[in-house]
Amino acid sequence: MTTSRPDLDPELLALLATLPQAPALSPETLPMIRPYAVVPPETALAGSTADRREVTITSADGTSIALTVLTPSGAPSGAAAPCIYWVHGGGMVMGDRYSQIDIPLEWLVRFGAVVVSVDYRLAPEASGTTLVDDCYAGLVWTAEHAAELGVDPTRLVVAGTSAGGGLAAGTALLARDRSGPALAAQVLICPMLDHRNTSVSSHQYDGPAVWSRDANAFGWESVLGGLGDREVPAYVSPALAGDLSGLPPTYVDAGSAEVFRDEDVAYATRIWEAGGRAELHVWAGGFHGFDALFPQARVSASARQARSDWLERVLAPGGLDAGEE
Repeated sequence: MTTSRPDLDPELLALLATLPQAPALSPETLPMIRPYAVVPPETALAGSTADRREVTITSADGTSIALTVLTPSGAPSGAAAPCIYWVHGGGMVMGDRYSQIDIPLEWLVRFGAVVVSVDYRLAPEASGTTLVDDCYAGLVWTAEHAAELGVDPTRLVVAGTSAGGGLAAGTALLARDRSGPALAAQVLICPMLDHRNTSVSSHQYDGPAVWSRDANAFGWESVLGGLGDREVPAYVSPALAGDLSGLPPTYVDAGSAEVFRDEDVAYATRIWEAGGRAELHVWAGGFHGFDALFPQARVSASARQARSDWLERVLAPGGLDAGEE
């Protein structure tokens, strides 16, 4: 199998060279790495015009989990705003509900959206379906409290990046199979979808990378706890889902120079095969999470703009018209 890699975008390559080398993920290094994956709320929301509310809800197993609700400052009471239900990234093993929050905050500003971000439990302390069950519980709470939140229940979007993109996909599958909540769209940003870790792009990034095949294996082993392939639920590893029909309009993007490229392309392709709506972007020269790490780069700005323009179409009255993609 080929080990040559697509070239990185030159601007991203130069920016990447400014970062310190992170240690490889392992049970020993994870406690040291985790603190660098989170930022205090005050820092994450610095410069934001959002009002913040913290909520505690109960997940399927009775455990309390936290949600953060961000509302545009000065939003009129009772307004029916779109809602972005945000699922953070971090390889299933790190991060919190403020991780990458700048992405949905752009939609709060542009669309007047309410953002709800879920603090799902992390592996390896939590495993199996626990993470996606937490995400689904938060989505159900959001839909049930739509009127209180000033949210239009017909414009509820689940979105996430990396591990959060995979969990968002699993949450959308749960919502479909449990007949609710209804989703207007799902936005899957470089999503972590396939625990098998066997694609060409996975092998291309077996070695040093922002997120490598080895790091990916560690993340999946942490959340699956030694389950055999036949025991892995599709809600955890959505690439296993046998049926991708009945899903909401879906946006998938990835970089050409990342481990998840091929599984993300395959997921969008299978949605099309099932007769669904999907828009797919593969950004030439983008490494994993490039637009979250370096939003100032030109290709990052293009990726964010394309994503937001698509979401604007979805959230407009009538959503995507028949025949559009």
